[in-house]
Amino acid sequence: MTVHCAGCDHCGGGKINTAWQMGVGVALFAVGLILHYAHSPAAFALLVASYLLIGGDVLLTALKNLRRGKIFDENFLMTLASLGAFAIGDAPEGAAVMLFYQIGEKLQERAVGNSRRSITALLDLRPDFANVKNGAELRRVAPSAVAVGEIIVVRPGEKVPLDGAVIDGLSSLDVAALTGESVPRAVGAGAEALAGSVNQSGVLTMRVTKPAGESTVAKILALAQNAAQKKSPTENFITTFARYYTPAVVVGAALLALIPPLASPAPFAETFFEWTHRALVFLVISCPCALVISVPLSFFGGIGAASRQGILLKGSNYLEALNHVGVAVFDKTGTLTRGKFSVTGVAPATGITPMSPFSESELLAYAAHAEYFSTHPFAVATRAAFAAAGGKLDAARVGAYREIAGRGVSCTVDGKAVLAGNLKLVAAGTARAAASDSKIYLAIDGRDAGCLTFADEVKPDAAETIARLKAAGIKTVMLTGDGAAAAEAVAQKVGVDEFFAELLPDQKVAVLEKIAAASRGEQKSSRGIMFVGDGINDAPVLARADVGVAMGGVGSDAAIEAADMVLMTDEVGKIPAAMRIARHTRQVARQNIAFALGVKAVLLALGAAGVASMWAAVFGDVGVALLAILNALRAGRGR
Repeated sequence: MTVHCAGCDHCGGGKINTAWQMGVGVALFAVGLILHYAHSPAAFALLVASYLLIGGDVLLTALKNLRRGKIFDENFLMTLASLGAFAIGDAPEGAAVMLFYQIGEKLQERAVGNSRRSITALLDLRPDFANVKNGAELRRVAPSAVAVGEIIVVRPGEKVPLDGAVIDGLSSLDVAALTGESVPRAVGAGAEALAGSVNQSGVLTMRVTKPAGESTVAKILALAQNAAQKKSPTENFITTFARYYTPAVVVGAALLALIPPLASPAPFAETFFEWTHRALVFLVISCPCALVISVPLSFFGGIGAASRQGILLKGSNYLEALNHVGVAVFDKTGTLTRGKFSVTGVAPATGITPMSPFSESELLAYAAHAEYFSTHPFAVATRAAFAAAGGKLDAARVGAYREIAGRGVSCTVDGKAVLAGNLKLVAAGTARAAASDSKIYLAIDGRDAGCLTFADEVKPDAAETIARLKAAGIKTVMLTGDGAAAAEAVAQKVGVDEFFAELLPDQKVAVLEKIAAASRGEQKSSRGIMFVGDGINDAPVLARADVGVAMGGVGSDAAIEAADMVLMTDEVGKIPAAMRIARHTRQVARQNIAFALGVKAVLLALGAAGVASMWAAVFGDVGVALLAILNALRAGRGR
């Protein structure tokens, strides 16, 4: 039972009957049924009028499809069966076929609408306007008319119209619809605000950083609107099955109407009526409504369930592909780690001036001032550590500042010559045994002063996610362009089975190919590879993987474009959740296939044997479809 779109020529469907048509048609059917059993001549006319009011759109659609060469669909089956019932004198049954078919259509339309709400509700994210600030004046314009760099104002209760950076104001943003986070996100000057989030309290002044077409909400809407266009293998199977199944049952019904009367010793006319009735019952039962609607609805519901948790899938084929992942490969920075460094150790040098070595606080102060003007992640982390320790930066203490490309900085702090950077910069006069990519070394007045150690913070859910994947029998691997020492430290913390370090983007693809080949050899199966990353350098690997997963918050545009699944909260812990939803969706779809085919087989046998009447056939067909749809809706409620 296809849910027809209004005036849609693509699917061949017509408009569903309006409420008044259905109401009048049902009333005429009821009166006609009473008069029929009262043997009134007016009964036939009332039943015909009821039939045309209720099923007129099905008749027209069947005729249009015949002209297009599209014969064997549910519209053709319903038209043939109902007109055949009228032809053999069963007018009440002919009208009943169309009545219950349309009731089933209405109920299925409502079921499909309910399952779509979790995704189509995203349309409410689209902001209607933006308040552009021009001096002291505010102009209300469409978000698409706002250019990057313009200043906008977002009042309490309004949606943030475009991605931007807050330059003034304090507030809390409700980002639940974007990322699935239930706790409002506090923002102030310097913070990022995403389009589609709702400003809950204070007035925010923002500088626009992305045009409307590239905003976070625009990406989400594009993903949601395109998701249903990519069918899973199960859905493709059902489509192919229905293409051959429908003509087969029509031929079967024709043979059922002709062969038994021809083979019977009784006169043909005496048996033809009975076997034609059975053939028409057979046709009504055979309508593949439950399969055609419930299986795609199961996958659509699964996509909706995932979207409510901040997991956006670009198609149901990727939802099903999650069930076949055998190896999960992760990028390191920004995926398993936050991509933000922090100072984990301050180590003053000893043995240079034993009587008066630098203290940790003094060394941190020199390092923070030496890195005052630098934008390097280590410099940002150094200044943050100094501020957290209660220190206050003073630009007046810094002089003769000079950046040395690839090595560090040279400057004076309180009149002392300071070098801060890698070991190549401060090696003169020191006795360091080995360098580390995760340290800043300092030399003050030409002598070794010590070093600061940094670490990229591992995400709190990373280790648990890896453990869950491994418990599910999935091998875990980490790929990174970082040095071996930093990669090994993170690999040990999160517990991956294997890691590869110091890789360029093209080398990541080559390593992924080797992992895939090794996996196929070990498992002797077609289990797939999932890659999780966030950077522009991960785009080639995301595109190559069977399932590419990108971070939606910190991920680059290229990564999100190349990925098949996007985690809007940047939480890798959502991956096991997505896999659970995928398993549940597959289970529901398989239940529907087994249930629908099983019941259809029984009913078809009963119809052919003459046990099932036309009424039983109609109730059986609609009932099977509705039960399958109700089961499919369980996929949309997956947690």
